[in-house]
Amino acid sequence: MSSKNVLLGVLAGAAVGALAGVLLAPDKGEKTRKKLLKKGEELRDTVKDSFSQIKNSAKNVYSKGKDEVNDLISSTKQKASQIKDEFDTKLS
Repeated sequence: MSSKNVLLGVLAGAAVGALAGVLLAPDKGEKTRKKLLKKGEELRDTVKDSFSQIKNSAKNVYSKGKDEVNDLISSTKQKASQIKDEFDTKLS
């Protein structure tokens, strides 16, 4: 199971648990609405932080992959140049 799926599962479970807890609590409607609003804001902040972490992780993976591809291209060009030089030398 990927960490993304685990993260989404945890967030969904937390949201459902918080909602059930607030709705089942014996409070007045106004107090319940305030609790729901607060829990919603907390969940929003958690989701923002999680997406920010995922975004940064994706950027790092992309950057690392890009660097590795550039290194591979450079080393391939060098090797091709060496082979060409050796071939030209043998033909001379």
